[in-house]
Amino acid sequence: MSKALFVDTDFQKNWLNQLESLRETIEHSAKEHDEGAYFPKQNIESLVELGYTTLSLPVEYGGGGQSVKDMVLFQETLGSMDGATALSIGWHQGVVGEIYEKKLWNEKQLQFFAEEIKNGALVNRAVSEAQTGSPTRGGKPGTTATKSGDHWVINGRKTFTTMSPALTYFLVGVWIEEKEAMGFFLIHRDTKGVSIEETWDVVGMRGTESHDLILDQVEVPDDMLVEVQKGPRGGTLNPWIAHIPSCYLGIAQAARDYAVQYAITHSPNSISGTISELPNVQTLIGEIDLLLKQARHVIYSTTTLYEQPEKRELLINEFGAVKHTVVNHSLQVVDKAMRLVGAKSLSLSCPLQRYYRDIRAGLHNPPMDDMTISKIAKQAIEEKKWNVQ
Repeated sequence: MSKALFVDTDFQKNWLNQLESLRETIEHSAKEHDEGAYFPKQNIESLVELGYTTLSLPVEYGGGGQSVKDMVLFQETLGSMDGATALSIGWHQGVVGEIYEKKLWNEKQLQFFAEEIKNGALVNRAVSEAQTGSPTRGGKPGTTATKSGDHWVINGRKTFTTMSPALTYFLVGVWIEEKEAMGFFLIHRDTKGVSIEETWDVVGMRGTESHDLILDQVEVPDDMLVEVQKGPRGGTLNPWIAHIPSCYLGIAQAARDYAVQYAITHSPNSISGTISELPNVQTLIGEIDLLLKQARHVIYSTTTLYEQPEKRELLINEFGAVKHTVVNHSLQVVDKAMRLVGAKSLSLSCPLQRYYRDIRAGLHNPPMDDMTISKIAKQAIEEKKWNVQ
């Protein structure tokens, strides 16, 4: 079973075909982006030129009006080509989708930003800090905004700023003391005092160039304070975060395809025929496909349910469960694929070792596994208490 089972509309078919037209180019460059740890700039530019980065904008703002399920289909497809490209552009897709679906900003701000996106602007949230850990845990940001006349002065450092070389705007999470709340400022990359420090020296998702964002006495006007919120970001339902597991599902599919192709072509002289005829190899292939089926049904059934407004209030921890299930299943898929291929899978010329390193990074994307399990447990306990009353 592939994602084809979940393709329902002409809109989906059209965009899947357009993305497939980029497959050869994106796949071909994945190895060098990983080895050199540099950003897949040309891939992102090609997606912008296609109009892909406007899909999360609602139709009334001049965008494609994609649903969360649409996004998952498209992001899985990109993930099967190159994880770093998919995860990078996925953050833009998810951030824009959440902002416009929830109308997090005022109408003037939404209209302005829609025009920027249609002109090719890219955005991501800059929330993580070394002192706070994952932003979904509710730590108080060390980055601050202080009012000075009719503008704000922002100082701080953000980590894990994915797609930093290509972002037009940073949606920066700060602590606003006078409001006793966390807020988000929309800051253009050319603003004085904004810089990138190249700190991304990692083994997985190397091509995302998720460097540190430095904000040194950055002055921004009051109307660029676009969000003020109470409590941690992980406390509200955000289905657009599904761009994360869909990327890793795509990588797992690529690992599966490589392993099966290897099985039907590898023919050592110790056997007649190929290793695909061996029971232990067939067991691995069967287990791999079972894991993929489970992961797909979880992510696509959940996103389909979200399209029914009357079901949304019931989807309390489902998207956290989706991320947990898909990423961990994807890790198992790559592990089994590497077992099937054997020691060759450790060769730097073999993509399986890159798939493994990239998917490991998924464990550290939000929400964290322990938080998801804790929330599910607390939900079960509270529901039982409520039923007893």
